[in-house]
Amino acid sequence: MTTAPDLVAQILRLHTVEKWRAGTIARQLRVHRDVVRRVIAGDSAPVHLSPLRPSRIDPYRPFMLETLTKFPTLSSARLLQMLIERGYVGSASHLRHLVAGMRPRPAAEAYLRLRTLPGEQAQIDWGHFGHLQIGRASRPLMAFVMVLSHSRRIFLRFFLDAHGATFIRGHAEAFAAFGGCPRVVLYDNLKSAVLERRGDAIRFNPVLLEFAAHYRYEPRPVAVARGNEKGRVERAIRYVRDNFFAARAYTDLDDLNAQARLWCEGTASDRRWPQDASLSVREAFHAEQAKLLALPEREYALAERRAVTVGKTPYVRFDLNDYSVPHTHVRRALSVLADERRVRILDGTQELASYARCWDRGQQIEQPVHIEALVEHKRAARAHRASDRLAQAAPASVLFLQRAAERGEHLRATTSALTSLLDRYGARALEAAISEALQRGVPHPNAVRLALELAREAAGTPPPVALVLSEHVARRDAPVRPHELASYDRTENDDDDD
Repeated sequence: MTTAPDLVAQILRLHTVEKWRAGTIARQLRVHRDVVRRVIAGDSAPVHLSPLRPSRIDPYRPFMLETLTKFPTLSSARLLQMLIERGYVGSASHLRHLVAGMRPRPAAEAYLRLRTLPGEQAQIDWGHFGHLQIGRASRPLMAFVMVLSHSRRIFLRFFLDAHGATFIRGHAEAFAAFGGCPRVVLYDNLKSAVLERRGDAIRFNPVLLEFAAHYRYEPRPVAVARGNEKGRVERAIRYVRDNFFAARAYTDLDDLNAQARLWCEGTASDRRWPQDASLSVREAFHAEQAKLLALPEREYALAERRAVTVGKTPYVRFDLNDYSVPHTHVRRALSVLADERRVRILDGTQELASYARCWDRGQQIEQPVHIEALVEHKRAARAHRASDRLAQAAPASVLFLQRAAERGEHLRATTSALTSLLDRYGARALEAAISEALQRGVPHPNAVRLALELAREAAGTPPPVALVLSEHVARRDAPVRPHELASYDRTENDDDDD
């Protein structure tokens, strides 16, 4: 058969440069060793090609080509079933290989290079950068990226969610960083921007429309499956991944955002401007900044508002955590105003409580005054409060109380004894002692007390001293009123007369 020129060159290189033997070359290049010997000997003259052997698939080729032309995305597995029903007995792997070459390819589409005027347009999108572990919660690390289409200036801000309120906050911070607002902002068809779309009929998110009316810009979604229309923000996200986030070390979200701000103002602004190699993105942005719309004098309310309902217990569930409210507001509908730092609970316009936002999950955040008021109002809640306190401090106490109840122990006395041991020895020591008592099969406070004492003696620490006196001891130590000494003077004078 004819030896191709590129094969001849490869055989000669492996033989003369790499010092491979003819058999090694034949095995690696999957050619016959006689062909290798002939090339090495200098005989690479063309040889007549032997006719191809007939294949089992040959009678079915016209049917396959017709079917794939009509249904270009038809899977090879379904086409194989159709051929088997028509008598094909060949292998599936050979059919898949053949279908890959016969399947029609879509025609290549050409695109116009999009150019925008200064201050005319910005593009926005989210980028997912893994997860951030905060306590027991795994929060998504989302990057809000806005790019000015003319100057390519990038705004980058990381958040722990991609909710609608966070999306609006990213806009406001980007406009503040740019010192102005573009006239048009392009969006992908995400729910924070477009709620529904049928052809050219678009139903925008009303929150986004309200925000756009405040800043006087036009929200404009790109066409479906037309990523090229917002290619600048797509490339910016890839640039953030490769140039900023790759191998980046940070301590928390605030540290990451501080580094992102410096990167946007430094490295990202010093890169070459694509439309003029003699200018940087920083210089192009300075020229574009004067064309941006002025920011409104009144700030937009950025806090996330959510309606919540208080159940039987005085807690509000918000973002995987429970926040306490006064017990007088149970079984009522309240509102939560939240941002990255604070969580405020409102009843109409009255603020009931304010907390630092917790990004963990399953936490019970409370104000002591709320719980103390409930305990004073309902004394029966004290036992439940002690059980909740034990469960938070020593989770093994839940199983301990269950085993004690099965043995017929008095749960109120058991809970009171464990709470007293918690006050004296601390949560960590109590958890270890309860686990040891459960392993020994003795769910009784005395077993826990014995384990605590043995651990204390092994550590060589002094016994804990209770700082709070019981009520009857406190009454016994009441101050004594001093007696007047004049009576003693009269007694001494009577003795002198005698």
